[in-house]
Amino acid sequence: MEIAENAALIVVDVQEGFEEEAYWGPRNNPAADRNIAGLIDAWQASGRPVVFVRHDSLTPDSPLRVGQPGNDFKGYVEERRGKGGGPELLLTKSVNSAFYGTPDLAAWLDRSGIRQFVVAGIQTNMCAETTARMGGNLGYEVFFALDATHTFDLAGPWGWTLGADELARATAVSLHGGGFAKVVRSAELIAAAE
Repeated sequence: MEIAENAALIVVDVQEGFEEEAYWGPRNNPAADRNIAGLIDAWQASGRPVVFVRHDSLTPDSPLRVGQPGNDFKGYVEERRGKGGGPELLLTKSVNSAFYGTPDLAAWLDRSGIRQFVVAGIQTNMCAETTARMGGNLGYEVFFALDATHTFDLAGPWGWTLGADELARATAVSLHGGGFAKVVRSAELIAAAE
């Protein structure tokens, strides 16, 4: 795997509100936070750009809405902001895709000559997946760090439910098999970035 010198790391919605299990239900992949931190460290150490995405929810009871403590980045992310040698962007959004946020992600990537990026963060099958899909559609080379994401069990139509691990596998198969992104492990990305 080849990681460009200016490949961006897009850290999606790693916010305190996702710790509220009573709201979200059971999560998967307890190692996600460690892997996200490792990716941020590797990207910052190599001087590559990092984009920190924050979800400002418009849902009235969401732990992620502005003004709630859950809107804040998790501590390990907040303490890493501003520490890297490369460019950094703070982007806010209220929908699933970081490409529909402020400032305009595609414009920032294009101005910087960035054609490759890595997606990590929360939730695997929601904002992380949607950002990766849109990136693929827009012609970027996208890597999806599956083990640096997590999600929650989810109920769908007709009484169907899927566990968080099943949803993560479905995301991995859809993104990779559908050609939207290369699904990889964070250790591979870290090794390639060094």
